[in-house]
Parts: sequence; C-alpha cells; structure tokens
Amino acid sequence: MRTLLRAALALLLATALVAAAIRYVFPGIALSIGLDFERAKAGLVERSVVLPDGTRIAYLEGGRGDPLVLLHGFGADKDNFTPIAPFLVGQYRIVVPDLPGFGSSSHDAAADHSPLAQAARMSAFCRAIGIARAHVGGNSMGGQIALTWAAARPAEVQSLWLLDPAGIWSAPDSELAKRYRGTDRNPLMVSSEEEFDALISLATTTRPTNVPRFLQDVMARRRIANRPLEERIFKQIAADSIEARIAGLKQSTLIVFGAQDRVIDPATAAILHGLLPRSHVVLMPGVGHLPMIEQPAAAASDYIRFRDSI
Repeated sequence: MRTLLRAALALLLATALVAAAIRYVFPGIALSIGLDFERAKAGLVERSVVLPDGTRIAYLEGGRGDPLVLLHGFGADKDNFTPIAPFLVGQYRIVVPDLPGFGSSSHDAAADHSPLAQAARMSAFCRAIGIARAHVGGNSMGGQIALTWAAARPAEVQSLWLLDPAGIWSAPDSELAKRYRGTDRNPLMVSSEEEFDALISLATTTRPTNVPRFLQDVMARRRIANRPLEERIFKQIAADSIEARIAGLKQSTLIVFGAQDRVIDPATAAILHGLLPRSHVVLMPGVGHLPMIEQPAAAASDYIRFRDSI
C-alpha cells in the first residue's frame, strides 16, 4: 500500500514539475499546447501548403459545406478566428490562413505585402487547396484584402463578411489614428509586453480571460520579433485606399462593426454601405475591434442569418 501511495505521489510530483517546466522554462510549448486544444475544441486542424512562387501558407480548416475563407487583421494570425469557428463549422467549410508576413506563413521582408499582392496570394492559395470560389470574410486589414480580392477577381468571391474592415480613408479618425498623428507613435506596433497589453485594451472592450498572462507575454515577444517586417507591411497597407476600386461591387456583403471600435471608427460602416449596393450593416453594442473574439456567438448568428438570406 505504501509503495502504491509513494508511486502515486511521485507521479503527481513529476506531473507538476513537467507542467511548471512547460510554463516557466518552455512557455512557447505551453502556448502551442493551448492553441492545439482550442483548435480541437473548435473542430479545426492545422495544415500548410506551398504556393508555386515558394510562399508557404499555414492555415486552419474544419467543417463541411461551402468554403468560407477568413482573413485576420494586422499583427494577428489565424487563431483570431478560433473562438468563432465552433459556431460556423456545422454550416460551412472554414479555411483560415495566416497571411504571409504573419503567424506561421512565410516571412519575406523583400516581398510585396500590399492588399493587391496579398489578394493575389489568397487566390493562389485557394486554387492550391482546390477552392475555385469562396465566401470571404476579413477583419481589419483582412477586410481590406477581402474587398481588394473581390474587386480584382469577382468570379472567385461569392459574398463578403467585413468585420471592422480597414482601407476606407475618408472615414473619421479613430482614437488610434488620433494617437498616431498626435505622437507619431503607432499603437499597432509592439516593442514590449506592456505595449502589447495596451494594444489588447485598445482593440477590445472586454479583455479575453482565457489566456494566462504568461502566454500573452509569449505572444507579445513574437510580435516584438516581427516588428521590422510589420513596419514595412503597415506602410504598404496604409498607402492603399480602396474606395475607388470597390465602389459598386456586386457581391452580397455583411458589414459588421463594433459600436465601440477605437481602432477604426464605426462611421466607416455607413461609408461602406454607400459604396456597396448589396450590403447590410450590423453594429454590435459593447464590442470593439474584434467581434469574432469579443462576441463570437452573436457575430456567428448574424453571419448565418445573412448567408441564409442570399
């Protein structure tokens, strides 16, 4: 009996030591384990493909039905859509790539990361995984790329889901834009864990509570390491106003804005609605810049209702 008890205690101690080592010595491993767990719960698996030009695209995929390609925002990655995926995989085939320059996809400092170039890569990516036409959604920069894709290759984009999209320069200045112009420091760029924490607070009205602080610090360090490339990418997307080329797009479009978005002013929704003749606008009260993270169930419900109507 004592032998069994000692063995059980030894196992518990070993487990605790391994858990502590993962958390404090190998936090990157802890983040990977956590992401894998969340993806599995969401019905997503991670895959990758190499395009003909050598660009590697990492992506998440799950579900069945018509393809729904979802594009993340600046500084983010494919896991920004993991919280909303469980509400969508029963209806659609979800495909969520890391845009080149971010996440686990290729990071080529010499590459063109403008919305037009990224849209062309997303077109090539879809062909590489056997998708000829897709419904496309995008948050922030991802929305700017989705709109660019729809304008450049309308036969490939069946409908649009725009979650606080960027690229509309006639919109009023947001809080972020005012800070940037007032201090010449871009709040989207991260140089420390504290700046990453401030960015999360700026982008959301309700901070995610399921991510431990030590894992947020791992995420911050990845952003810090990627900052030189992100600075180049930001200049490319900031130089591209998409209003002229998207005016009159014929795709059915759901425009969603968090009513408390401080990154892109919610008044952008009305401008987009005027540009896109087949669009519908949803303003989400109490939500900031990331509806798919802040209120995933409600955002998914709105989208499913939109899709059922077209």
